[in-house]
Amino acid sequence: MHSSQSARYTKQDVGRRLLRTQDPSDSNLPLADPSKRGSIANDTLLDEYEAIQDRQRESILKPERVDKQSRIIWEHLIPIIGLHLLIPLAFLPYVFSWWGVLAIPALNYIFGSLGISAGYHRMLTHQGFKCPKWFERTLTTLGVCSFQDSPARWVLVHRVHHQHSDHREDPHTPMVHGLWAHVGWLFIENRALTTAEAYDRYVRDILKDPYYMWLQRNMNWVWVYLGHTIAFYGLGFLIGWMWTGTVAAGAQMGLQWFLFGAVYRTLWTWHTTWAINSATHMWGYRNYETRENSRNSWIFGILGYGEGWHNNHHADPRSASLGHRWWEIDMTFWWLLAFEKIGLVSELSRPNKSVLERCDIRNSP
Repeated sequence: MHSSQSARYTKQDVGRRLLRTQDPSDSNLPLADPSKRGSIANDTLLDEYEAIQDRQRESILKPERVDKQSRIIWEHLIPIIGLHLLIPLAFLPYVFSWWGVLAIPALNYIFGSLGISAGYHRMLTHQGFKCPKWFERTLTTLGVCSFQDSPARWVLVHRVHHQHSDHREDPHTPMVHGLWAHVGWLFIENRALTTAEAYDRYVRDILKDPYYMWLQRNMNWVWVYLGHTIAFYGLGFLIGWMWTGTVAAGAQMGLQWFLFGAVYRTLWTWHTTWAINSATHMWGYRNYETRENSRNSWIFGILGYGEGWHNNHHADPRSASLGHRWWEIDMTFWWLLAFEKIGLVSELSRPNKSVLERCDIRNSP
């Protein structure tokens, strides 16, 4: 079971802090006010210790409204299992295609980076930039084609995550365990996230848009996703037929386009997105002191087109730029900069330097 690093400290550790015998580089212990060196506020540190113990007791608990009354979410479980069961087909000679393998990351850049990272996350959830309505809906539709629920539902969950990060009400904290954070939370209903009150509180702004409301109603977003998979098959069939002149070749290429262009690309997008919920709250380095366990990850910084610089994101959620050090590549932000240059994007939010300087670990005493 994963728990925060600070939650592993004991009362003796806090006692060492009170006696000033700890290594001053041990920044994971509760930090005393540097202005009070030599006259430590004992009560404050003991209160912090009690808070740590509360967090430790919470670490094995799922959100409060995930309980025996919660149903299994079959509409999530069946598609997720079903699409994974199609993976072995990729190794059949009839299906395998090197072009298909190369297409997965390329198409994920379009549907994952522009749709999920730019559209669902930085635009809708955090309002990190503005753009014309037609372009906003285009980015959102690309996100829908990644099969990660409706825009309103996705934004609701992510806003709750930011409000309660790595506390009990966080929908997908790895303080329960890593598998829960990665995918388990999708299979069991969290009744706190399904009420009309929750939608009104967290995504009223999203549902004011008639297109997003239409996607939400009757799970219309699912039909959009299915329609795009059919389009992949149809385009592949047409190209194969025209290229070879045979229906058989068209059917083969259509299946390849369907599997590599839609199904396997969806699986890639799923796991890179889910890893931000799990891996980047468990492993990696921190640039900033934040109130949760967010980390920056080289692997998912690259595979997630910038989303893996997760500690940076939690330190300054509204910023559309997640790479704060020169080596932290954020390819999604590069797209947004290009769109800004041609006038498609405006009010593109940059990192708030004054906020970040206050929580920069390098500035810690």
